[in-house]
Amino acid sequence: MQTDTERTIHNNRRDWQNLKSILPYLWDYRGRALFALGCLILSKVANVGVPVALKGIVDALEGAKEQILVLPVILVLGYGALRLSSSLFNELRDTVFAKVRYRAMRRLSTKVLSHLHNLSLRFHLERKTGAISRDLERGTRSVGTILNYMAFSIIPVAVEFSLVAIVLLSQYDIIFTLITFGTVAVYITFTFLITEWRMHHRFEMNRLDSKANTYAIDGLINYETVKYFNNEKLELKRFDDTLEDWEKVAVKSQSTMSLLNFGQASIIAIGVTIILFFAAQGVANQSMSIGDLVMVNAFMLQLFIPLGALGIIYRQIKYTLADMDLVFKLLEKKPEIIDAEHAQTLSVPNGKIAFSQVDFAYQEERPILKNVSFTIEPGQKVAVVGHSGAGKSTLSRLLFRFYEINNGEITIDGQNIAQVSQSSLRKAIGIVPQDTVLFNESILYNLQYGNPLASREDIEKAAKMAHIDNFIASLPNGWDTIVGERGLKLSGGEKQRVAIARALLKQPAILIFDEATSSLDSATEQAIQDTLHQIADQYTTLVIAHRLSTIIDANQILVLDKGSIAEQGTHSELLAKRGIYHQMWNMQQS
Repeated sequence: MQTDTERTIHNNRRDWQNLKSILPYLWDYRGRALFALGCLILSKVANVGVPVALKGIVDALEGAKEQILVLPVILVLGYGALRLSSSLFNELRDTVFAKVRYRAMRRLSTKVLSHLHNLSLRFHLERKTGAISRDLERGTRSVGTILNYMAFSIIPVAVEFSLVAIVLLSQYDIIFTLITFGTVAVYITFTFLITEWRMHHRFEMNRLDSKANTYAIDGLINYETVKYFNNEKLELKRFDDTLEDWEKVAVKSQSTMSLLNFGQASIIAIGVTIILFFAAQGVANQSMSIGDLVMVNAFMLQLFIPLGALGIIYRQIKYTLADMDLVFKLLEKKPEIIDAEHAQTLSVPNGKIAFSQVDFAYQEERPILKNVSFTIEPGQKVAVVGHSGAGKSTLSRLLFRFYEINNGEITIDGQNIAQVSQSSLRKAIGIVPQDTVLFNESILYNLQYGNPLASREDIEKAAKMAHIDNFIASLPNGWDTIVGERGLKLSGGEKQRVAIARALLKQPAILIFDEATSSLDSATEQAIQDTLHQIADQYTTLVIAHRLSTIIDANQILVLDKGSIAEQGTHSELLAKRGIYHQMWNMQQS
């Protein structure tokens, strides 16, 4: 059964298109690329000149005795100069082309990362981090690899073949050209056929390698969960079982590689033997000199030196083209959310939010929000409550425009958020998410992330408002304390306070709190609530709450039930209705 990678390669008809896609990355340094090509040609001219010089030395030594002291010395010096020139131009080519290669890799890597940031939240929720990181690593490296093979393997061999063909056809019987290039043709055909036959082993190795990497990354990201359920052995078993399959396939791959190497060596040995037979016959009947025999044999061996790695090069080019295809297909993946053609910059003089008859579903068959309408006046605090799955957190995602709504309209100060730029929209909104994820950097970096241009004074002020300043001061490394992967070195409450501080530091016109104080102790929660109450008139605030005691001061409370607003009013009004909110309040109070 073919793997996904295998199908990608065998069914792929985009290789030439992908190769053409590399050209813009070369254009910046076209002068360097052409100079490197010139060095390559000069290197191969010198390389082909080496057997010619060797023939001259042998013929001179075989010829008149009076030339022995003069002519061979010149030829020997020429031989040495040609070898030195070949090496010089090779290294010069490598040095000049290095910037072309690495600049192309850098530009593609940056472009891919930028594109990933622009793809929708839906894509990132469905992705497998371990597999995509390995695919991206291979893919961005593929451009450098293909350029490397073109500059250092394919073009040099083609140039050398052409030069050798010119020499053989112009100076010797056509039989030598036929033997040389006939052997090369058999060698290449054998290599391609065997490589294609054994290719599926390598495909399977890559698939299993990505799978094992996914298991490893997932296990490490979810380290605490692994520990909670005492499942270290399960994670190691999944990883090791996959590597066991990889090991079996790798052994088969190496065995077929040995068969390929032996077949290649056999073809070279047969070709050299045949050409030596005809050359020796030519020397015997005096139609060729000893120098001619040496030169023809040297040409033959010289051609097969680069061809010795042909199987590896061919296989790697196939893998590289497949890896490259993955990256270019990723770049072709259209972002789900794009700015309107003439998107304006959002202006937020007041911060009034209005949802008007909004319908939304992640999948068509499962609607999440149905005909939702409400308004948050400037400076007001509106809370949304409801049972799990009612669609509360979806409201914040739609306000950030992570998804397009199916029907209706969302406006801020009368401006439809679908008609303004995403950048200006998200700049106007600050959020404290339910699940706070921090970068594996210092507390200072994570706080400053809310506003990279903020002064130290503003950062400390935000930390004080979030009541995390004393905690930071108590740490041995203070502001420079590293919080760990996803902030795992901090408690849930500490992470939430960091999130609150960086949201305040952003100084947005609109604030969203999604279960923002669920991990705080009662004293800290009350202190932060007091702070937020003091600055409430500066923000339009949407609070998504589970703990009803935190939103009793809200100007308006919306009760979501099965995607619709079932009840609406203040805390006291909703209690008086003795409906869903009343039931939730009594349940929590009890």
